Amino acid sequence: MKTIIALLIDDFHERQLPALTRRSSRIPAVPGKVDVVIGMRRTGKTYFCFQTINDLLAAGTPKENILYLNFEDDRLLDFRVEDFQTILDVYFARYPDHRTVPCYFFFDEIQRIGTWEMFIRRLLDTENNIRIVLTGSSSKLLSREIATSLRGRSLATEIFPYSFTEFLRAHGIFNSPPTQFGSRTVSRLRKAAGDYLAIGGFPEAQALERHHRIEVLQGYIDSVLLRDIIERHSVSNVVALKHLVSHIMNTPGGRFSVNKFYNSLKSMSVRCTKNNLYEYLDHLMDAYLFYRVPIHTRSEKSRMLNPAKVYTIDTGLLNAILFRNAANQGPLLETLVFMHLRRHGFTMEYVATKDGFETDFLARHPLTGERLLTQACFDMADTKTFNREVRGLQSAMQELSIGSGTIVTWDAETELEGNITVIPAWKWLLAAPGTG
Repeated sequence: MKTIIALLIDDFHERQLPALTRRSSRIPAVPGKVDVVIGMRRTGKTYFCFQTINDLLAAGTPKENILYLNFEDDRLLDFRVEDFQTILDVYFARYPDHRTVPCYFFFDEIQRIGTWEMFIRRLLDTENNIRIVLTGSSSKLLSREIATSLRGRSLATEIFPYSFTEFLRAHGIFNSPPTQFGSRTVSRLRKAAGDYLAIGGFPEAQALERHHRIEVLQGYIDSVLLRDIIERHSVSNVVALKHLVSHIMNTPGGRFSVNKFYNSLKSMSVRCTKNNLYEYLDHLMDAYLFYRVPIHTRSEKSRMLNPAKVYTIDTGLLNAILFRNAANQGPLLETLVFMHLRRHGFTMEYVATKDGFETDFLARHPLTGERLLTQACFDMADTKTFNREVRGLQSAMQELSIGSGTIVTWDAETELEGNITVIPAWKWLLAAPGTG
């Protein structure tokens, strides 16, 4: 293992880093803290690390002061927890003077190695000059292990598929969000928004033809199921798991009831317990494939009786599964709206008012306390649907004492009475929610 680690270190120091699309996220880089980069597989965590490394190099850090190891490299398949010390032995044997200067260690997909957190804790306690960046594909796995061993000595950065502004940057349309909206700019943004809805934000999918993109994105789902669910959690009922994923992805943003789905499986003679279904859903959210949005209520009983809505991380993934037609446009837009709010750190609930109306998202920011009410309505020309969305928003604004609301449409823009803003998705997606 010593020879392999030495080779990997030399390979990293010799090779050029790949070209990349700059992500909007930044690592906090707080002294004394481990930076943890988490997100679904293939969202670009490795390239985000390369972006951080490029920033270090641009600031004058010698590349030899940086160590990068990817624990999903096939040459590290036999790596064991005792080999962590070998990393230090090999690196400092090569660069003995680096113990007294700032060094940066990047460990990619470290959760593959059991009890990795003990080694990281030791590094924090004994090597004051080493800054540590970890990546992983499991939110709960990392948070649980960090909570027990690192005791508040870490900061997490989530990496999602490209945002709309990152999508524009990746395709060379706009390097920064435009602030003026002439006819040519609006036309380009409308076209880009349609492409973004269809392609999604996974970096590898951007340059692929449609049939190749669908095949690749379906492979991502299979990879999550196999590596992050079946292998990681020893799931044996693969048939029930795949039915669960298929059901959720074919009803994007829909309310999901374990009891109803259990009965549906039962009618198809698929055996599975309700407890298993709860566990599978939990694992799928842990792997960042799905997100649960509960009803807004102070009553725990009401929260349990009303099923949560479930959203998929990316519209490209949905399009790889769904047969795309006009009926899917509304749920796809709703997914875009949800993910834009989620990227900016908001937690979401849906609102069912006493008057019987519904609002898609009551979004709260845990740091600022800001509250936003947001509806997604694809076509304002559908008068019946649009009036229902407006009434739902008005009812929620009154019931929750929130002074304004937003309806995100595909292409309509106006101001309504009662401080309700109607804004097209191509414009709303350009800025952080709530900033105007």
